[in-house]
Amino acid sequence: MTTSSKLTPIALPPAATEVWDELVQADRVHRRVYTDDGIFAREMDNVFAATWVYLAHESEVPQPNDFRQAWLGTRELIVARDEAGVIRVFSNRCSHRGASVCRQHRGNAEQFTCPYHGWRFDNRGQLFGIPGKNAYGPVFKARDMHLARPAQVASYKGFIFATLNPDAPPLIEHLGNAARYLDDWINHNGGADNLVLAGVQRFRLACNWKLIWDNVGDGYHVPFSHQSLLLMTNARYGGGDMGYFADADRSRMTNSALDNGHTVIDQRPEMHAESAWRLQRPQPGREPYEDHVAAAYGEQSARVLNTTVGAGMNLNIFPNLALIGNQVQVLQPTATSATVMHWYATRRKDADAEINTMRLRTQEDFPVMGEMDDAVNFEECQRGLLNSPEDEWVDMSRHYETGQDVAAQDGIVQGPVTTDIHMRTYYAQWKRLMRASPVLRVEKGKL
Repeated sequence: MTTSSKLTPIALPPAATEVWDELVQADRVHRRVYTDDGIFAREMDNVFAATWVYLAHESEVPQPNDFRQAWLGTRELIVARDEAGVIRVFSNRCSHRGASVCRQHRGNAEQFTCPYHGWRFDNRGQLFGIPGKNAYGPVFKARDMHLARPAQVASYKGFIFATLNPDAPPLIEHLGNAARYLDDWINHNGGADNLVLAGVQRFRLACNWKLIWDNVGDGYHVPFSHQSLLLMTNARYGGGDMGYFADADRSRMTNSALDNGHTVIDQRPEMHAESAWRLQRPQPGREPYEDHVAAAYGEQSARVLNTTVGAGMNLNIFPNLALIGNQVQVLQPTATSATVMHWYATRRKDADAEINTMRLRTQEDFPVMGEMDDAVNFEECQRGLLNSPEDEWVDMSRHYETGQDVAAQDGIVQGPVTTDIHMRTYYAQWKRLMRASPVLRVEKGKL
């Protein structure tokens, strides 16, 4: 059985195409896009349900019966590995009265029991137990009452995505030319079978999700927002990581528009020009770690040290997945002015304990010392947009008129690292999705 949900338009004039063109222009965005509850509600259908959205990584459910919660925007799901080792995705919403059947973020369970009336489901989402089932008649028994499954679920080298849109193109087509950068990021971490997500920091922010997304591809803010971090690094250690952002437009870094709203900031020409390890701020245990790597890996020690630090890119897979350094950032919109931001650390299966410990120390650096700067800015932007409604526009015109965003290979448009091409690119995709009228579907039939 397939259940469909036809979208209800937001309360806008009939000329929807013209309305979206008014709200999102070539070089600026109207404040309503960040503050309007109707627009947010439509985003949860048209963006976070009707296109491919990242849910989880396969390494988070490594064993049979492992599970974790995940989200398609505000829709809560369960990602589980069943007894046969197959990845399953289904709604965390009892098919009886709607209560959540799982109230833990992650764990290991062969079945899920709804605490309300005791209905039981296996870890494929299949209903197998109803207390007092003899009270239900043939009409009820003819209905499919299993937990709802998204129209499509697919995995790319361990990254699990889903959509409620049965007409969405295949995942690999959605990734488009971003897949080559994703491959680079995965290879920096030793390959798809070598990567493990290992722990998470969560930030609950009083801002619209797009204010965070604006920033994941912003190479302009670094020397200003993170000035205290850069000044401290320079004063104590004579420079270091991110110092190359001081005169960013003269650097070899780039900011590129990819397919379907995806973008990438490529810092590798600066960060990995010689030794990314040498640019890092000192971490606890750095000197003993260098001695360990030299003794254990000999001529390969320089390569091993550089795998400890980030891949040197911000790869942004619209609408909610950003790969920053060696970390995985995931956005979870919860309301028009509220977002949960998840920062996942990673480790390598092929690395010894000393390497993975130093990877963690390195990954703690920016979320602890830099993300606080960004978080304050996100919330202050939201406050300003709400408190000054007469000042209507958000600018995204940097390098729009300089002619420095130019066509490169494989359909990529590349510009200076401080260009606003990231915002212009993802908003073009956002507008295409918001104009559409998809039919969202879930499957509740027996597997």
